[in-house]
Amino acid sequence: MNRHSARDGRTASGGTSHAERVFRVQRAFAELGGTSHGPGELAKVTGLDDSAVHRILQSGVYQGNFVRVGRGQYQLGLSAAKLGLQALAHGPEGDAGQAVLQELRARTDGGLAFLYMLAPFGGAQRQCIDMAVGDSDLVELGMTPRDVLSVTRSLRTGASGRTILAYLPDTIQARVLAEPVPEEAGPGVFRNNDELLASLAEVRDQGFALGQQECMAGWNSCAAPIMWDDSIMGAVLLLKPVSEMPRAPQSVIDATKVAGAGLSRLACGPWPSTVQRP
Repeated sequence: MNRHSARDGRTASGGTSHAERVFRVQRAFAELGGTSHGPGELAKVTGLDDSAVHRILQSGVYQGNFVRVGRGQYQLGLSAAKLGLQALAHGPEGDAGQAVLQELRARTDGGLAFLYMLAPFGGAQRQCIDMAVGDSDLVELGMTPRDVLSVTRSLRTGASGRTILAYLPDTIQARVLAEPVPEEAGPGVFRNNDELLASLAEVRDQGFALGQQECMAGWNSCAAPIMWDDSIMGAVLLLKPVSEMPRAPQSVIDATKVAGAGLSRLACGPWPSTVQRP
C-alpha cells in the first residue's frame, strides 16, 4: 500500500490529518478574502468535502477559531488573530512586524518604536511583544527590561494603553477606570476619570493617541491601534524625548498610523509588498 509521511499532512493510511484539514480551512479564509464564507465556498478552495468543512467550522466555533455570523456563514475568530499578532515578532517572512517598527523608527528620526498587544492573561492589560530601539540602552533611558517586556501594564496609562482601552467594551473600560493610577506613571497621566473617558472618545475619532509625559517623565508619545476587523488587538507606540518632541508633529502622527495599519494587515492576512503612505 502506498503510504505518506506525516510531514506532508497525511496519515499512514493515506488520509489527510485533522490538523492539516483545519489549517486548510483557515488558509481558505485568507485566500478568499471578503467578510464571511460558507462551507461550500471553503470546500472548493480546500479540496475537502462540504461535510468535513462543516464539522471543522462547528468545532472551531467553540474554540474561538471561527465565528458564525449568519445562516451558514462564518468568519475567522479572534483566537486566530491573537496567534497572528503573537507571531508578528518572529514571522516566516523575515520578521515582517519588526520591519514595520524599523520603518516607523526611520520615518521619525530615531524614535523608539514598540509593539503592544492586549495581554492574553491577567485581565485588561497590555504587554510589549516587540520593539525597535536601535543602539539605545533602555536602562539608561529609565526603562528596565522588566517594565518594557515582561510586565503587563495598566490600560489607563500611556498613549498605547489608552489606544487599546478606547476600543474595548464599556464594561471593561469601567473596570480599568476603577483601578488606581500606577505609582510609576509620569506627571502627564490622566488622573481624572472624566478626562480619561473624553480622551478615549478622541482616540476613536482621530485614530491615534498622544501622550505628554504620560508613562514616564521626559518622554512624549504617539500611538495607533492594531485592529482585527472591528476588534482591538494591540497598539504601536512611538516614543521620543520631550526635548526632541515637545509635541508630536503631523509627520510623526502619520508615520505611527501607517505602522498601525501595516501591523493590522499583518494580523489579518498576507503582508503587502509595499507599505502605502498617506
